[in-house]
Amino acid sequence: MSDVKRRKLSHDGPRPTKKSKKSSREDAAIIQPRTIATEPDLAEEEGETQDAVVDKTFADLGVTESLCDACTNLGFKAPTAIQAESIPIALSGKDIIGLAETGSGKTAAFALPILQALLDKPQPMFGLVMAPTRELAYQICQQFEALGSLISVRCAVIVGGMDMVPQAIALAKKPHIVVATPGRLLDHLENTKGFSLRQLKYLVMDEADRLLDLDFGPILDKILQVLPRDRRTMLFSATMSTKLDNLTRAALQNPVRVSISSSSYQTVKNLKQQYLFIPHKFKDIYLIYLLHEFAGQTCILFTRTINETQRLAFLLRALGRSAIPLHGQLNQSARLGALNKFRAGHRDILVATDVAARGLDIPSVDLVLNFDLPPDSKTYVHRVGRTARAGKSGVAISLVTQYDIELYMRIERALGKKLEEHPSEKDEVMVFAERVGDAQRVAITEMKNTHEKQKGSGGGKGKGIAGGRAKGKRDGMDREEG
Repeated sequence: MSDVKRRKLSHDGPRPTKKSKKSSREDAAIIQPRTIATEPDLAEEEGETQDAVVDKTFADLGVTESLCDACTNLGFKAPTAIQAESIPIALSGKDIIGLAETGSGKTAAFALPILQALLDKPQPMFGLVMAPTRELAYQICQQFEALGSLISVRCAVIVGGMDMVPQAIALAKKPHIVVATPGRLLDHLENTKGFSLRQLKYLVMDEADRLLDLDFGPILDKILQVLPRDRRTMLFSATMSTKLDNLTRAALQNPVRVSISSSSYQTVKNLKQQYLFIPHKFKDIYLIYLLHEFAGQTCILFTRTINETQRLAFLLRALGRSAIPLHGQLNQSARLGALNKFRAGHRDILVATDVAARGLDIPSVDLVLNFDLPPDSKTYVHRVGRTARAGKSGVAISLVTQYDIELYMRIERALGKKLEEHPSEKDEVMVFAERVGDAQRVAITEMKNTHEKQKGSGGGKGKGIAGGRAKGKRDGMDREEG
């Protein structure tokens, strides 16, 4: 590798770039993005897969040698379909709307072009990535640091629930990449002296539909107003909705639409999706039966509420299972600690609300169980996308009670297919009834003790590090409790 390609990024200021001249007619027109779609049927006929484009390398896409080396070190053997389609377009300097199912490698699809442009023209505050949840923001930062390790990229994470002072210090050190949740980013733009994004060159909105679902729309408008117009913008999501049209027009200039999904609710082919129709009163027993059937495999267990997440964690522990809860009421260090224990294999079961449904890359998940069905089909797609990632196979099973039939039918309609029923024998399931009954009593006692402790300490929702910010609407959205 040449010395030029190995050079380290510095604090060099921005270099002058030629601004493109656009006619007023073009500015005023409603932008109709051009579309590049990878048709799944065509890909199958040609012997290709959507998971990896085996006849291409990252170098073939135009990625520089030092970043190719970083990809090799991380075990990226070949670019995925979304990477193969979007990276050359991004390297050519065009805005992108990227649509791909979760687990398809979207992060590297926007990180590699940004890092390559940064290598050519080093400057602080070069790129901004906005994500809907804190955990996803930390994960994106880790990916940037890993891919940019050979060029010493500096990255700062700016999220709610943490003290603002250390974040302000990190921003004062002029990182190359800022990864943030919108609410906390706006706080720093309004209150942190000396912090500005006027020299920004790249903006990424990851899980953009979720950003709008969480009512971040007005905050995004304020952020976009202080960003320079002369920038490149990339918008990525697994699903696309009409809500995103206005954001697309406001944020992107003549974007190219890259889609590798055949529908808005596409899931990967190596994911086995099943359901189990059961009486509501036996829900806990069927859960333990399934976990016994998949013993030794890692599992994410999704629930609808924080209370149910905590109760199931106590229930599973009473039965000797290594389970750990993850929900929005935990402080940030506890949330990251739970994720890290699960990633490291110290816990087999992660019991979580939808705070864990989006974007989190945990490569070793074998099974996703929907203890409670999600409120909408998009969330279902993201939940089951926690398994069968990076070309691996996985299983997703949903428990459907007599109260969930309408919701389940909506999910099947959105997926465009009927799911198969998971085989079970009632006699085999009810063997666990007595042990589950004992564990339920233990869980109730533990929940009572937890609630009493919270009352006694004056704890509860919103307690913890507020980072010097008044509690308000943005705190609730940053909390993302599912």
